[in-house]
Order: sequence, then structure tokens, then C-alpha cells
Amino acid sequence: MADFNANIPEGELTVKWTKLRSSMPLVNPANKRSIEIVVVGSGLAGASAAATLAEMGYKVKCFCFQDSPRRAHSIAAQGGINAAKNYQNDGDSVYRLFYDTIKGGDYRAREANVHRLAEVSTSIIDQCVAQGVPLAREYGGLLDNRSFGGTQVQRTFYAAGQTGQQLLLGAYSALERQIGMGKVEMFTRHEMLDVVVIEGKARGIIARNLITGELERHFGHAVLLGSGGYGNVFYLSTNAMGSNVTAAWKAHKKGAFFGNPCFTQIHPTCIPVSGDHQSKLTLMSESLRNDGRIWVPKKKDDQRKASDIPEDERDYYLERRYPAFGNLVPRDVASRAAKERCDAGYGVGKSKLAVYLDFAANTERYGRIEATKHNIHNPDKATCVRLGLEVIKEKYGNLFDMYAQITGENPYELPMRIYPAVHYTMGGLWVDYNLMTTIPGLYALGEANFSDHGANRLGASALMQGLADGYFVIPYTIGAYLSKELATKPIPLDHPAFVEAEASVRGILERFVNIKGTKSVDFFHKKLGLIMWEKCGMARNAQGLTEAIAEIQQLRKDFWSDVRVPGVINEFNPELEKAGRVADFIELGELMCIDALNRNESCGGHFREEYQTEEGEALRDDENYAYVAAWEFKEGVKFELHKEELKFENIKIAQRSYK
Repeated sequence: MADFNANIPEGELTVKWTKLRSSMPLVNPANKRSIEIVVVGSGLAGASAAATLAEMGYKVKCFCFQDSPRRAHSIAAQGGINAAKNYQNDGDSVYRLFYDTIKGGDYRAREANVHRLAEVSTSIIDQCVAQGVPLAREYGGLLDNRSFGGTQVQRTFYAAGQTGQQLLLGAYSALERQIGMGKVEMFTRHEMLDVVVIEGKARGIIARNLITGELERHFGHAVLLGSGGYGNVFYLSTNAMGSNVTAAWKAHKKGAFFGNPCFTQIHPTCIPVSGDHQSKLTLMSESLRNDGRIWVPKKKDDQRKASDIPEDERDYYLERRYPAFGNLVPRDVASRAAKERCDAGYGVGKSKLAVYLDFAANTERYGRIEATKHNIHNPDKATCVRLGLEVIKEKYGNLFDMYAQITGENPYELPMRIYPAVHYTMGGLWVDYNLMTTIPGLYALGEANFSDHGANRLGASALMQGLADGYFVIPYTIGAYLSKELATKPIPLDHPAFVEAEASVRGILERFVNIKGTKSVDFFHKKLGLIMWEKCGMARNAQGLTEAIAEIQQLRKDFWSDVRVPGVINEFNPELEKAGRVADFIELGELMCIDALNRNESCGGHFREEYQTEEGEALRDDENYAYVAAWEFKEGVKFELHKEELKFENIKIAQRSYK
């Protein structure tokens, strides 16, 4: 069995990372120049890692399937990035960010990793400001913060509603600088299709040039996967349509354990599904939920327009159920509450699968503050609304415009309609404290690993983790491994392991085009998505999961006998790309259902209907399930469970309460 040790450093929690960093084996500058590192993915985790490692002197090759690193899905993040700077003087601290993250993840994350994340969060903001990332500033010129779910402090830094884009441009600039200096070789429109393992260590990858169809072999002393999450297993999600699990899944099939695959984040504020024609969903930032108010009519199946429903006939259900946090409850709690209201018959819109996100009260509140600034005393409502709309436009304008373009409704005049949808995956490749998988020399960063968010991620923490891993963790921890690899000369690309891995990849591609079935790749992807959403989505139960496993196994058989992939393998062939990704999603979907069926408790985004309190809240079983489920792939699409017990020595483990 692969090495399965979390390698958490000794010592008290607050000094673990500092001590380890100070005593890590190093690689001297002259030796770095002869070490090659392969980075797969160029989002926040991949770009920041590639740029930083090249800056340190390593030779780096970076791969992305997009035509530019700028198109990585990190660009889509809207709301912000957390950091324990305490600029608002509202009681924030490294410990509080650590505590909020552990609690928000429903006590299913590793304490040591989360504390390190909280520690380095402050450095990320300094790094990004130095790069010129235009984070929002308040009137006095200081960086501004806004509220996000699961916290009672304001610690979220932002750039309007496009924080991910601005942070990615910062990392991308750093990456391009290294490309310009010849320290990073960039391979765009390349997809990793296998990890090459030699004598138990990751030594490179097989990549497909997506323009020519050619397969390529690339050596690396170490391989870093920053390839994002697997939310598209559900077909409809907020992820870019190209986002996939293939890089991580190929690593899994080569021996890297997969951690907590069933932990999926459902985001509460997505634009509702409008019909079968849709291929993806669009997110409205969580910052809107935390600044607006969410409600449904008190009367079932109320046909009136939102503006015609008086205040006393509205149910602000989050504020009613969770008075201490209100609209600031974590995403899993807000999502389930919306589903419960809609299931009970209080949903709005044509589909009745939506709730209102209303900005009227806030618009007026902002307007009143602006009026005072303009020396207007006792302003009337119209003046407040007019001035308030200008503030809203400045803070959230691009989000409001996006909503109007997609729905055809004016969100400045009507409340937005929102409903939960798949957004982020907390599961991913299992990694130790150093971010190494169970394959020595193979690392996973950002959303591709499982490490920091437990069973539910707090909003604005994905950007934080991706940049923490790339800028501030991997540059230190990779040295411990590479310092022992100095004698390893570049392995020739005609080594049997490279030849065999390429032949295996080619065999799968040829198999796809030779099936010549009757159904498109999308046909199977949609079927898988429906099974996953209905039986392993916002709510799960043993019967549904058992059915889902059988249905997915049948779907896999049908896929491999009846999928139609036109074209040939040695050319530009997007259907062939999709076929490989969907084949991997089908296997992953089965593991997600197995993992969800095995976890007889509710926690975070994993809500088993059999395990809930009388009030309908998640009911954990800390005695039997306070562990990371790390799954090992076995021949014939079988999976074996390994458990990493979670110890809580610094936080009192308790039932989560946001009331």
C-alpha cells in the first residue's frame, strides 16, 4: 500500500508551520537549476505555484487545456478572498479564521492544515497588493472588507464582483514574467491524460496536444496537480464546461488516494435552471446574500409579483431560523433551508424552485448614508433609493448586469430569484501536510486536493486556499522531497514506463472512436448528472444511493458499448476530449455514491436524510465518522477505504449552531 501518513509536524498548533518551515531540508540555488517540475493547471493554485517555483530557480513546465492561463476557471470567482487582517477592528484573528473554517466544515477537516491556511492568509493580501491587484478600497484608501457566510466578522477582501479574475491576472502576470525569462515553458491547449510512475515515484506525465491530437511525454522530478474540482460530474454546475476530474482521476487510478469524494458544496445563490437546453449554471455571488435579504411568501403558491407582497406577508426564513447569523449562515445551511421552503410549496417563479434575494432594504439604507454625506437631511424614500442604487452599482454592478442579461429581468427593480446548485467540491486527492499525495513526488494543490474545507467550504476560502498552496506552502514543502532527488538525472523519454503509459492512453482514445455507438457523449453526461443530482445531491438516503450505484454501473456499461465519438484521434477533436472526461466522471460518480452511502451521518454538504435533528439540521456521528475517507482504486473499478482519524486538540468539537 502507498504511504498513508498525514506527516503533521510535532509541537503546539500555532508553531507547527513556523518550526517546520525553519527546519525543512533546502535545495541550493545551483541545484534548483537542474531540477524540473511539471505543473498541471494554470488557475490560482497552478499559476502561483509555477511562478513561485520558477522565481526560486527551478525549471518549470506548466500545462493547461485552455488557450491561455487567463481562462482558468479561477477567473469566475466573484465575491472575495478571506484573510485574518482584522482591518475592521471587529475581533478577527488568525485563531478566529481557523475556528470559523473548522466549524464551517462541520469538524471534518485536519486542524493543522487549516491553522496554516489561516496563518498565511494575511501574506496573500500583501502579495496581491504588491502585484497591483485592484482590491476594493474604502474612502480613506485602506483596503475594504465585506461580510461572507459562516462568520460574524468582515474579513473578505474583494474587487467588485470579479475578485477571481483580478487575482488570477496577478498570478498570470507573475507566471508570464517567468515565461518571458525562459524559466517556465508554457503548454496551452494540452491535456494531461496520465501520470508516469517510475519505481513508485511520479516522474512525469503524458499530455495530448488538443490542436494536433499528438501525444507527448514530459519528464519531471515532481508533478504538481492544480487542476481544480469535479463539480461537473453533476453536468449542471457553476463550473466552466471544460472543468473536469481527469488529471486527478488518472492520478487516483495510478495509486493516489481520493479523499472524501462525496463532500460536494451546493451554493445557495445560483440563477435557477430554466430548461433542458442549459449546459451550465450561473452563480450570483454570496456577497449579495450577505448584503441583501432572502425571503419567500408566507402563503403557499403565491402568484403575486414580489413587489405586491406586503412586508408582513413575507417570510425572511433565514433570519427567522438563525437569528444570530441570519443571511450569514454557511452555504450548506442556506441551501438546505431554501430547498425545504420550496419543497414545502413556498417557492417562487414559474418552476417554483426559487426564492427571492431582495436588495430593497439595503438600497434604501445605503442611500440614507449617502444622503447624509451629501448634507441632505430627512431625505425622502425616492432620494434614498436613487442614491442607494449608485452605491449598489459600484459594489455589485457586473453581477446585476449579468443577472439582467441571463434572466431578462431588472434586478435593480425586482428581487433576484435564486436556487441552490452544485458549485465546489471539498473532496479531492488525499494529501499529507506537505500537500503530497500517496504517490511520492505527486502533489495536489487548491481544489484538486481535499485538505482544508472539511464537509463544507466557507465562501471566499477557495481563492485563499489556491493562493496559499501555490505561493506560500508548496515552495517550502517541495524542497523536503526534492533535496533527496538531486542525484536523479532527467529520465529519458524512451524509458519503458513512458512508452507504456503513452500506449495505454492511445489505447483508450482508439477505443472511444472505435465504439461507433448511437448516443452522443453529452447524452451520457446528462444521464449521469441527473442520477447524481437526484440521489447524491442536496439530500441523500441509503435507498437512493444504492439505486444510484447500480444505475451508474449500468450507465458505464452502456457508455463503453454505445457512445459515438466522431472523428479520429490524431486531430483537433473536442468530442474525444469530452468522452475521456465523461468516462472518468462516470467512475468518480460511482465512488461518490459509495462514499456517501458509507458515511452514516450528516455533516456539512453531505446531508443523509436518515440522520437529522428534530429541527431538520445535520446530525453528525463523531464517534464513528470523525475521519477522512481516503479511497484506494482497485482493478475493475473497485475501491478500498482507508481512514485518517481526525483529532481535535485545539477546538471543542460541538454540534454546529448558527442560531
